[in-house]
Amino acid sequence: METSPIPVVTVQTAPFEDQRPGTNGLRRKTAVFEGKKNYLQNYIQSLLSSIDLRDRQGCTMVVGSDGRYFSRAATEVIVQMAAANGIGRLVIGHNGLLSTPAVSCIIRKIKAIGGIILTASHNPGGPSGDFGIKFNVANGGPSTDTVMERICQVSRTLEEYAICPDLHIDLSRLGRQEFDLENKFKPFRVEIVDSVEVYLQLLRNIFDFSAIKSLLTGPDQLKIHIDAMNGVMGPYIRRILCEELGAPANSAVNCVPLEDFGGRPPEPNLIYATSLDRYMILGENGFFVNPSDSVAIMAANLSSIPYFRQLGVKGFARSMATSTALDRVAKALKLALYETPTGWRYFGNLMDTGRCSLCGEESFGTGSDHIREKDGLWSVLMWLSIMAARKQSVEQIVKEHWAKFGRNYFCRFDYEGLEPRAAFYLMRDLESVMSDKAFTSQKFAVGDHVYSVERADNFEYIDPVDGNVARNQGLRIVFTDASRLVFRMSGSGGGTGATVRIYAESFERDPERHNRETQVVLGPLIAIALKISNVHERTGRRGPNVIT
Repeated sequence: METSPIPVVTVQTAPFEDQRPGTNGLRRKTAVFEGKKNYLQNYIQSLLSSIDLRDRQGCTMVVGSDGRYFSRAATEVIVQMAAANGIGRLVIGHNGLLSTPAVSCIIRKIKAIGGIILTASHNPGGPSGDFGIKFNVANGGPSTDTVMERICQVSRTLEEYAICPDLHIDLSRLGRQEFDLENKFKPFRVEIVDSVEVYLQLLRNIFDFSAIKSLLTGPDQLKIHIDAMNGVMGPYIRRILCEELGAPANSAVNCVPLEDFGGRPPEPNLIYATSLDRYMILGENGFFVNPSDSVAIMAANLSSIPYFRQLGVKGFARSMATSTALDRVAKALKLALYETPTGWRYFGNLMDTGRCSLCGEESFGTGSDHIREKDGLWSVLMWLSIMAARKQSVEQIVKEHWAKFGRNYFCRFDYEGLEPRAAFYLMRDLESVMSDKAFTSQKFAVGDHVYSVERADNFEYIDPVDGNVARNQGLRIVFTDASRLVFRMSGSGGGTGATVRIYAESFERDPERHNRETQVVLGPLIAIALKISNVHERTGRRGPNVIT
């Protein structure tokens, strides 16, 4: 029986004023996307219209989600609108699931024009949680500032969107589905693919799987415990670590993706303790590896990994707020070190032009030039590879690294949900204090500690590839003993107030002083930070929401 082509419908709408994407796309409370008429459709249309029509017609895009609440409904709308806007082919993960690293991997492998990822990263899920839409471009990495500005400009003047409301797909059925549309010569294709397979093939070409398998299954097998936190990485952990590499099935827990992540924020820190695209390493007896140390230790041990032995190491990069532990490894290896603003997109240009092989952020995100995203499972396999090569425990590896390079004590305080105006004026007034000429010669005495300011600034980044300038990226105070304080407002929230983050760092060369409590070592610096910012007095808070 012959079926009629599916109609393309144009729907009148009006613009929303709050659809400027941030560092990680557009994030809002789930109720905004689900409850505000046309809110989702407007943003998807703005995103699609930001792509030049000549590039969009007949192109391939990737779609995936972290499985959070509202993802299935949003995926269907995206499919209907992609079809109506001239996209020729969509590649979607089985049941709509694709981790962010997998999306980056597939975009690069099939040379797609880009990918839409439904995620709010480490923000809570569920009907009362957060939802987000992220657009990754053709290199597999997050949108550049230029792309995000184009999306924003379209959103401000949008009057209509195109959709095929009668087009429905089956996300549970692997394989190709084709649809005939009105006014379209070629069928619109949707391909539902195994969420893990392409990414697994990539990892096989990076690591020595046999060495990792021997570590996990041999007579002296390493016992590991992996918590997927009911996020999208669950199926990847089961398939790769358990089925492929032989880790016992009971070593992986919470591997079934849930729409609300089991009621916990999917963030790997010492409060919630692997995430959607991040990771956290705990050694035996709860020995915690902070992420700044972790990326530095990886950098110092890249010769353990076949991928880097074959391709060589070009350089390293870290976000400005991340500790300078990586800098010390770069200096020892005589390699370039790039200090960037927070946001993975800044690493992409460096990798695309062969300047950077390994990069990391202090928020438990680490990756390499195998893709253009942070990659938590890759990071776990990096650590297992290093342990297999060195035949040492996590704690032994870390302490030997400190003995060789020195230890960077590091912590972060988060003040979340602040009234935005209060946060803005706090940062503005702090910058005013730091900009005073007398500040650069100031000394702060706390107990028997005296800290002398060497320099203070508002971090500005000039991209060495395209010359683009990113200003106002965070306030930095560097002391003469290499200690640092950093203050920045985070752009990764879900629209529920502002977040101010305070970072403290102190370097210790003496191995006899490497086993002290982080909060004790950094106590004087933190006291200085609280004093000069007046954060408690100005926000009415008694302390931070989160300490990492």
